[in-house]
Amino acid sequence: FAATASTITTGAMAERTDFIGDLIYSALIAIFIYPVIAHWVWGSGWLFQQGFHDFAGSTVVHTVGGVIALIGAWMLGPRPNREWGSMPKPHNLAYATLGTMVLWFGWYGFNPGSTLGLSNPGLIGLVTLNTTLGAAAGSLSTLFFMYARTGKWDLSATMNGTLAGLVAVTAGCAFIEPWAAVVVGLVAGVLVIVAADAVEKLRIDDAVGAFAVHGACGIFGTLA
Repeated sequence: FAATASTITTGAMAERTDFIGDLIYSALIAIFIYPVIAHWVWGSGWLFQQGFHDFAGSTVVHTVGGVIALIGAWMLGPRPNREWGSMPKPHNLAYATLGTMVLWFGWYGFNPGSTLGLSNPGLIGLVTLNTTLGAAAGSLSTLFFMYARTGKWDLSATMNGTLAGLVAVTAGCAFIEPWAAVVVGLVAGVLVIVAADAVEKLRIDDAVGAFAVHGACGIFGTLA
């Protein structure tokens, strides 16, 4: 989870940082930032004591990574020849789709794995179902929202919608009913596009929409 918080940041700053820089900020996040937030929520810290719930990391992992990503992209400035108002097109949609499916598959370790044991198979089943429904609802929501806006089926946006649904449902996947997971995913699928538009208007070059996916949808998912 500590590594995930730092790799979220990597996507936002793509094409502007080198390998050594990545190692440095990943180490700083893993040593100084992530453990503090994790203790607040999962280590009986002050947020835990006030009844704060985040089952698998919408805040602890995703919002932390998303906010750092936004700050990093802002500090670095835009990529050369960046045209505002239209994100650069992905260079290989097949690879991007494969990467999204790998992430979706990995989420079944991320969320069900957060039960930390097999003693309650009913809970694991609920978490797995809610994770699936959130992702599916997010992808469909973005797919049709973008079609309504542009008249075109947008695969790259839909992939971000899938991840948005996953991020948003991660906080409550052990606590909510399956119908609620669908609602959370549907809202996240629209929110991720709105948030990405806002970042674009601020002229912050977030290369993969990391803040929109992880930051905005992490905050929404925790509140939901």
